[in-house]
Amino acid sequence: MSHILRKRGIRDAIAGCALLLCALALCCWPKEVSASVQEGLGLCYNVILPSLFPFFILTSLAISLGLAGYLGRLLEPVMRPLFHVGGPCAAALALGFVGGYPVGARAALTLYEQGQCSKAECERLLAFCNNSGPAFILGVVGAGVFADSRVGLLLCLVHAAASLLVGLLFRFYRTGDRASDRRSVSPISAQRFSTAFTGAVTGAVTSTLHICAFVVCFTVLLRLCFLSGLLPALAGFLSRIFAPLGFTEEWARRLLTGILELSSGVAALTGEGSFTGRVSMAAFLLGWAGISVHCQVLSFLGESGLNTRTYIGGKLLHGLFSAALTGLVLRVFPLKESVSSYLVQQVEGIAGTDFYSALAVSTAAAWGVFLLFFLLAALGAGRGKRLPSSPHRTRASFGAKNQ
Repeated sequence: MSHILRKRGIRDAIAGCALLLCALALCCWPKEVSASVQEGLGLCYNVILPSLFPFFILTSLAISLGLAGYLGRLLEPVMRPLFHVGGPCAAALALGFVGGYPVGARAALTLYEQGQCSKAECERLLAFCNNSGPAFILGVVGAGVFADSRVGLLLCLVHAAASLLVGLLFRFYRTGDRASDRRSVSPISAQRFSTAFTGAVTGAVTSTLHICAFVVCFTVLLRLCFLSGLLPALAGFLSRIFAPLGFTEEWARRLLTGILELSSGVAALTGEGSFTGRVSMAAFLLGWAGISVHCQVLSFLGESGLNTRTYIGGKLLHGLFSAALTGLVLRVFPLKESVSSYLVQQVEGIAGTDFYSALAVSTAAAWGVFLLFFLLAALGAGRGKRLPSSPHRTRASFGAKNQ
C-alpha cells in the first residue's frame, strides 16, 4: 500500500477526489457548514484569541530580551543530563506546560531561530514540550466532562509525567551525530525592548491567525465527516476489527473524533462506558492533542528544516504513556465515579466562555510566568558573572598581557 501511495500520480488523484467530495459536501449542507464556521469563529474569539495571544507575546519577549539565555545558565545542569538539551530549552518546556498548545512548540522554534539551541536539540524539544495547559485539563475535562476535580488533577499530573517520560526517551535521539549535537549556539544577546515588543506583537498576531484558521477548518471538516457518514462508517469498521477487545462503535467514534479534534473528542466522553476506560481515553487524547493541533504546529515549522517525525512520534508516545499511566493509577488507587457526572451534558460551552474573563486569566498567568522568568534570569545572570573564565580565555588574556 505504501509503495502505491509513493507514486505522485496516485497521490494527486486521491487528493483531487478528496477535494471534489469536499466541494460536493459544501453544496449539500450549506446551512450546517455555515453553523460550523460560526461555531469555530466563536471558539476562536472567546477562547483561542484571549488565551494564546498573551502567551505568544511572552514567548517572544522572553527569548528576544535574553531571559531564556540567562535562565539556561541556571538550568543547564538539569536540562542537559535529563533531556540532552541546553538550559535555555527550559523556557519552552515551562511555557508549554503553562500556556497550552501550541505555545511550547512555538517557543522551541523561536529558540532555534534565535540560535539558543541546535537543530537536534530543537527536534528533541518538540517531541515533549507541546502540552495541554492546566486550565483546559482541570476546567474543561475534569470539571466539565467528568464533573470531578480529582479526575482533572489526576489527568494533569499524568499528562506532565508522560511528557517528561517522552523527553527522557528522546534524549537518545541523534546522540551519535556529533555534527548535529555540536554547540553552535550564539552568545546571549538582548534586543532593545521597543524592537522586541513590536516584533512580539506582530508575530503573535500572525501565529494566532494561523491557529484560528485551522480551528475553523477542522470544525467544518468534523461536521462534514459526521453528515456524510464517513466517520460513523470508519467507527463501525474499527469496532468490527477490535470487537474481541470490547471496542464498540461508540468507543471508536469517540476515538476518531478526538484524533481529529481534541475538544470535540473529550466532549464525547460523557455518557455510557466504563469510568476507567473514559478517563484513560481522555488521557490519550490529551497527550495526542489531535490533528488540528498538529497542523497548527506544522504551520509554524514551515521551511525551518526541522524533522517533523520527532514531533508526531513524540505526541503519539505521549498519548500512549498517558493512557497506560492513567490505567495503572486507577487500578492501584481506584476512584469512584461522581454521581453528578451522569447528569453532565456534553460540553457545548467551550466557545461560550466569556472573552474578557479568559483574557484576564490568560494575561495574569502570562505576566506571572514572565516575572518568574525575570527573577530566574537575574539569578542566572548573577551566577554567570561569578563563574571563573574558561582556560582558553585565561590563556588568551595571559598571552595578551605578555605581548
